[in-house]
Amino acid sequence: MKNFEISVLDLAPVKQGKTVHDTFQDSLSLASHAESLDYKRFWLAEHHNMESIASSATSVLIGFIANGTKKIRVGSGGIMLPNHSSLVIAEQFGTLESLFPGRIDLGLGRAPGTDGLTAQALGRNPANINEKFPRQILELQKYFSKENSNALVRAIPGEGLDIPLYILGSSTDSAFLAAELGLPYAFAGHFAPEQMDMAFNIYREHFEPSKYLDQPYIMACINGVAAETSEEAHKMSTTLFQAFINIIRNDRKPFAPPVDNMDDIWSPMERSMVLQKLRYTLIGDQSEIEEQLKSFQEKFSVDELIINSHIYDHQKRLASYHIFRKAKNAVSGE
Repeated sequence: MKNFEISVLDLAPVKQGKTVHDTFQDSLSLASHAESLDYKRFWLAEHHNMESIASSATSVLIGFIANGTKKIRVGSGGIMLPNHSSLVIAEQFGTLESLFPGRIDLGLGRAPGTDGLTAQALGRNPANINEKFPRQILELQKYFSKENSNALVRAIPGEGLDIPLYILGSSTDSAFLAAELGLPYAFAGHFAPEQMDMAFNIYREHFEPSKYLDQPYIMACINGVAAETSEEAHKMSTTLFQAFINIIRNDRKPFAPPVDNMDDIWSPMERSMVLQKLRYTLIGDQSEIEEQLKSFQEKFSVDELIINSHIYDHQKRLASYHIFRKAKNAVSGE
């Protein structure tokens, strides 16, 4: 089995009865905890118009997290690039890299990270997204290059800085793009697992080495809920199930505490839809997580596993990431 890194995806989840300030403090606490456990990176994702997710100003939050930690890489998983001008993102991440040298990642996606009406408010034009997104990536690479120093438009800060770019995807489209550009590829298996296997195969088969990367680098994001006992882990996972029910019902309210019985909440059809979306979610005690990690890695052979954990109790969320680290060490023989 191929060895792999583990990292954290944080959506800055807002919980019922908690404030956004509480959410940000929990995110910082989680990042510090992940750093102490030697997780590779801590990523935050851009979403808009959701009561349940507070990471809309992603670059600002990255700065907050990086300032409160010392060594863990911090970045975007991702910035939804067509929501922004390439120059602004180059300047923002140039500023972050200048403040926290060698620690900033720039993961890039093309989806809006929100609903259609909010996407319009963000100034997106859906007619040219597939053309605009690849062009913007090339613009970012130009702004970050030393060769752009003679251009009429320059990114300062940003110019000449080594800020690694990652292509994010939830379908096969971005797999082709990441392969063509020779960039690392991260797939959103935590909410769109249907095409993950196909996307990874496309990326591997079509990958073209670049000055950024000489061979494919594959990252998979999945949900994970670990606890001391299997029973506790499965109860804790009902917060995640309820979050997906709310998405199906278009009710993006704050995250709810766990419940004893999901059958009181979801219909049989909703249950089927949720479990389909969460097919690669890892749930259990440490021994179960070890087996699930082995099974996942034997199937997908990723270079890095990014774990997203919707757990209502913050201390139990911290404990879950600790169990995942121990399980990963056991699987890898570390």
